[in-house]
Amino acid sequence: MKKHILCLGDSNTHGYCADPHDCEDGGIRFSENERWTCLLQRMLGEGCLVSEEGLSGRTTVFPDPLHEGMDALSVAYPILKSHEFIDLLIIMLGTNDTKERFCVSAAAIAAGMDRLIKKCKSVDCWGAKQPNILIICPPPIREGFFDEIMGSGCIEKSRALAGFLEQTAKQNGAHFLNAAGCEFNDIDKMHLTKKGHAQLAARLSLLVPQLIRV
Repeated sequence: MKKHILCLGDSNTHGYCADPHDCEDGGIRFSENERWTCLLQRMLGEGCLVSEEGLSGRTTVFPDPLHEGMDALSVAYPILKSHEFIDLLIIMLGTNDTKERFCVSAAAIAAGMDRLIKKCKSVDCWGAKQPNILIICPPPIREGFFDEIMGSGCIEKSRALAGFLEQTAKQNGAHFLNAAGCEFNDIDKMHLTKKGHAQLAARLSLLVPQLIRV
């Protein structure tokens, strides 16, 4: 059976494209030739199966009063069970948690990630293997960002997130990757460009084989 890698994330895992000129079909979602999940699948080869579970607006554990089903914690069990067995779970979340309406700090976001990791480890989706989880800290929201719906304080919290998430991953025996440097666009300053997707996939193509021993 192929090594199964499940990618749990938000719009940057779903592949939202803020600039139609950056997307090969001019749409609002990068194609299978552009999304980091699909590029990773191609780089890892036929011995692996990379599955996407990306939802725009998804948080770690914080329910959104404006949209239902946005917190990963409440759907972790059915998602993981539907994809069993899993050799590696990649979680890239945290950007949406910085929204002003959640009123949480970077430390509290990491505490949310801690709770999510523990939940994912408890789900019977690992077969005879131990839980194997990689936490990716999203690139920080770029300077000049402002969105009335997301509110203020997002930039500062997203910048502080990496240190807290790295510590959380270590405490839970999880792996960690800081995606800082993967390119965000100049329009909304919080979504990966086509180049950013390729950069993230390239980093993961070097790391993932070490974690699942392809």
